[in-house]
Amino acid sequence: MKFSPELTALASYLVGEFSNQPQAIAQPAWFVNLRLWIRPVPIFTDDSITLFAEQANVLNLVQPYRPRILRLRERENIEVEFYMLENLATAKGAGQDKDLIAQITPDKIKFLPNCTLKVATQELGQGKYCFATTPVTDAPCTVTYEGTTFQVFLGFKATAEELLTYDKGIDPVTGQGTWGALMGAYAFSKLQDLA
Repeated sequence: MKFSPELTALASYLVGEFSNQPQAIAQPAWFVNLRLWIRPVPIFTDDSITLFAEQANVLNLVQPYRPRILRLRERENIEVEFYMLENLATAKGAGQDKDLIAQITPDKIKFLPNCTLKVATQELGQGKYCFATTPVTDAPCTVTYEGTTFQVFLGFKATAEELLTYDKGIDPVTGQGTWGALMGAYAFSKLQDLA
């Protein structure tokens, strides 16, 4: 399937190895120094571009966490559907080891209801864009991990130069953030392209 220039650009902005080191050095009390990997996954290729993402603290790169699948689709607007691996160990480390990506198949992931983002596209000229997300629904995005259900706020803003992530855990009782982008977005710069 031929995808729009906007969807193709969004995928190219997201795919890569990223670091927020300058932010972590400037504000160590609020931002952990992270490495984020986003790689293409060859599934759902008939109607979407699918990506695998995970991250790790730079002090412990061998212990990546928050593995997730992002499916970029075109409907009325671009949307990003989130999926979770049924068994997180299946693809642990796939951000750093592209050979593990082959283990990610549609039968090993599950769609996360209420975790879909709509993407607003702003054309900046010369084939460049700014993409910003908002949730499709007001219902909370929930993820169940090891028998515990968590609420999560998902969001990002992407340009060719920077990826801002707003993901954070939410306490369902208080509505307050518990982890993640509590003091604003994590600001990532791409270290290398992983397309």
